[in-house]
Amino acid sequence: MTKRTPAIMLQGTGSDVGKSVLVAGLCRLFTRRGLTVRPFKPQNMSNNAAVARIPGTAEFGEIGRAQWVQALACGTPATVLMNPVLLKPQSETGSQIVLNGKMAGAAKGRDYQALKGRFLGAVLSSFETLGRDADLVIVEGAGSPAEINLRANDIANMGFAVAAKVPVVLVGDIDRGGVIASLVGTHAILDPRDRATIAGYLINKFRGDVILFDDGLRAIEGFTGWRCFGVIPHIDAANRLPAEDSVALERRGRRNVKTGAITIAVPRLGRIANFDDCDPLAHEAGVDLVFVAPGDPLPADADLVLIPGSKSTIADLDAFRANGWDVDLAAHVARGGHVVGLCGGYQMLGQRVFDPHGIEGDRRDCEGLKLLDVETVLAKDKTVRENLATDLSGGPLEGYEIHLGATRGRDCERPVCLVGGVPEGATSADGRVFGTYLHGIFANDGFRRDLLARLGLAPTGQSYREGVAAALDELADHIERSIDCDSLLDIARRR
Repeated sequence: MTKRTPAIMLQGTGSDVGKSVLVAGLCRLFTRRGLTVRPFKPQNMSNNAAVARIPGTAEFGEIGRAQWVQALACGTPATVLMNPVLLKPQSETGSQIVLNGKMAGAAKGRDYQALKGRFLGAVLSSFETLGRDADLVIVEGAGSPAEINLRANDIANMGFAVAAKVPVVLVGDIDRGGVIASLVGTHAILDPRDRATIAGYLINKFRGDVILFDDGLRAIEGFTGWRCFGVIPHIDAANRLPAEDSVALERRGRRNVKTGAITIAVPRLGRIANFDDCDPLAHEAGVDLVFVAPGDPLPADADLVLIPGSKSTIADLDAFRANGWDVDLAAHVARGGHVVGLCGGYQMLGQRVFDPHGIEGDRRDCEGLKLLDVETVLAKDKTVRENLATDLSGGPLEGYEIHLGATRGRDCERPVCLVGGVPEGATSADGRVFGTYLHGIFANDGFRRDLLARLGLAPTGQSYREGVAAALDELADHIERSIDCDSLLDIARRR
């Protein structure tokens, strides 16, 4: 029998319990011990996508942003093998399906439940290929194995763990309350075969004296027989890493006014995508960045309104107007405010958006916000690529593109940057409005500082990428102090 690559899987008692952050921290921790570590998530649902290599080709595909961060923690380039199935929500009931990095269609939720079992072969193939050159694969589940109504044809949690024979560690979030019930309840309702894959559990996001939870640990062991691998205190470093999905936006809507700060307002679009583009701005000491919830006005004191990416540009344009944000934006511009559009937000700033192939629905065109003299035509083929660009002064820029369609018009004669010597983006004649398809542009320290300087904020020496690297190291240190890492590695090696 072929020897299996050591592997362990973190599954959660619910969504947003911190699995992605813990996997990133464990990737960093074991990589620093000299192991070749790879992250893996069989199925992800997120509109925060990243660009990754398609092995054996010169092409790029899409994976979840969290797996890109986890690859960064391992010190290795991301590949589509790390997240073979990515679901990108584009309506209340349906999602675009990305398989092995490429768009493979769309399905409503109920249809996907019947369809997903067909992807198990591709998931297992990616997992085996990824593990061939690795000493350890750390797998992240999705949602919760306690969703037994979704167990049939499952590829994200126990369906994968059983098929791949990977031991599972459950993660419970004590910060939200009910962690004892969530762990004991998961034990109670799992099928015996699924339950047998669980090696133990972790308690995450603990606040206070850990000793005070000793009785809780004894209760969990009494009900389940599972061992606890550790209790992890709340990790501040996690807030300095890109968030995985829009669940995190619920916590970002509140203003955190900083003395002498400039205000950047980000309308929280219904189909918001790649909102981690905003993270480098949010982490600046002199920036008060607020995500504006639907129904709330754009703040009148905003220095900059940043319209982020969107999975459904036309639908989000309609919602933008329904929220009255178009009126707020016009008043902002009249006051001399600045506006930036990223990807779908760039498309919205133009005169019109055309959808001749009905990619986003039955609407074939929509009036834009008319702040840039450009028009966008959505296309069937998706542009997915990493970019090494230059700003207009010749300085280097790194970023990536994920979009459908092309944008052209007079304001493109004033580009934002050059990609391979070709102008990219568009700027208004007065220079106060610009749009670009280049995701990650604000992670470039020079570009970000120049923008903030134009808004009146003195530049800092802070490096965003160095800050992320430091956060990963801090996270690894924190986890190593809190859990029995040697036992986790032993279990992974015994699979």
